Amino acid sequence: MRHLACRFVRFRKKADISKRATMKKRLSRPVTILTFALILLFNLSSFAQTIPTEPEAISAGEALFNGNCKSCHRVKQKLVGPALAGVEDRAPSVKWIIDWVRNPAKVIASGDDYAVKIYEEYNKSQMTAFTSYTDEQILSILAYVKADAAKVDQPKGDNGGEKPETPGVPTGYLNAILIGLVVILVLLLIILGLIINALKKYLDQRDLSEEDKEVVHSKYTINSFVKSSGFIFIVIFLVASVTFKNVIDGLYTIGIQQNYQPRQPIAFSHKIHAGEYEIECRYCHTGALKGKQANIPSANICMNCHSQIREGTNTGTTEISKIYAAIGYDPATGSYTGKQKPIEWVRIHNLPDLAYFNHAQHNNVGGIQCQTCHGPIEEMDVVKQYSLLTMGWCIDCHRKTDVNTKGNEYYDKLLELHNSKKSLKVEDIGGLECAKCHY
Repeated sequence: MRHLACRFVRFRKKADISKRATMKKRLSRPVTILTFALILLFNLSSFAQTIPTEPEAISAGEALFNGNCKSCHRVKQKLVGPALAGVEDRAPSVKWIIDWVRNPAKVIASGDDYAVKIYEEYNKSQMTAFTSYTDEQILSILAYVKADAAKVDQPKGDNGGEKPETPGVPTGYLNAILIGLVVILVLLLIILGLIINALKKYLDQRDLSEEDKEVVHSKYTINSFVKSSGFIFIVIFLVASVTFKNVIDGLYTIGIQQNYQPRQPIAFSHKIHAGEYEIECRYCHTGALKGKQANIPSANICMNCHSQIREGTNTGTTEISKIYAAIGYDPATGSYTGKQKPIEWVRIHNLPDLAYFNHAQHNNVGGIQCQTCHGPIEEMDVVKQYSLLTMGWCIDCHRKTDVNTKGNEYYDKLLELHNSKKSLKVEDIGGLECAKCHY
């Protein structure tokens, strides 16, 4: 009896174990399916984060790169940060690049080996976080970088072994033309003298009265010409005209500072920064897109680059050391001392207090480039006031500049009112109203 009871207990245990195994197997099916689905979803998301190749994406990426990345990065050259060509192959993944662009500090803090390596390689200089960028925007930047990296660089000045053509007339030709004109003028004077002598000989052979002979053989002197009433009148008229014109021009130039080019406390070269290194103007002059003033850049903006770049192209360490002194930075230790002093920049472009000008309105709405008013700033070692910046100069611009009316129903209605016009000028939308600039 005891034997039968033991066998029954064993049978029940086997049945329970079998039942639990069956239940576990059934329960594991949805877990396996869910796990597979998550893995598939992750793979699909990773597949979706591929670098696009469409021209539209490349064009959008170029605009973003030029506006935000170009101040620290180049595609094929190392600048403040590494060259970006081939970054998609060097980085762990495209998703890693997206996370890095959005929040590099977080990736470094996570202990990621590649992130820590970059951080240490560039002297613990941390990249700016672009938290507002979408995946599409970052991928479009990568698309532009990849497309630009694939281009074959043409050597500068290479024109099939020939010297590049320069526009305009060569200087040698101009000199030859001037010399030729001088020679022709001398020949004409010689010919004129020969003609006069020939006429005198001809008249001597004629039967002339004594009075006519006296006229023919009268001696012409410079003294007699200078004392003549006609010459005196011409001189007085020319002197009076030049004096009157200079007085009027002087009255018109009161308050005009065109070509004003003061010496600055730090020899900052726009030709190097905006020209050679192609740093966007608004990277330093941050207020141009936000408000009335373009703002003088703070020394902190300078330190974004010069915490790493410690020697200038033309001046070595002389001028950069002035930035360090102003902000209280010790380049030997890479730390801040706390001793600061302001940089006394000299303002170049001064409008009178009675005139209102808004940089953001002209940049964001009007789409006006900085060079329109400030001239070829990328070619200036020392900045000067390029334009007149007078009331007449502004009015002339408002009369000639077209308004971008695309996609704006309000402007479409205005064009209907101005049936005779194909496009609207700034003056047509109130650009010449006094209260627009004077208040």
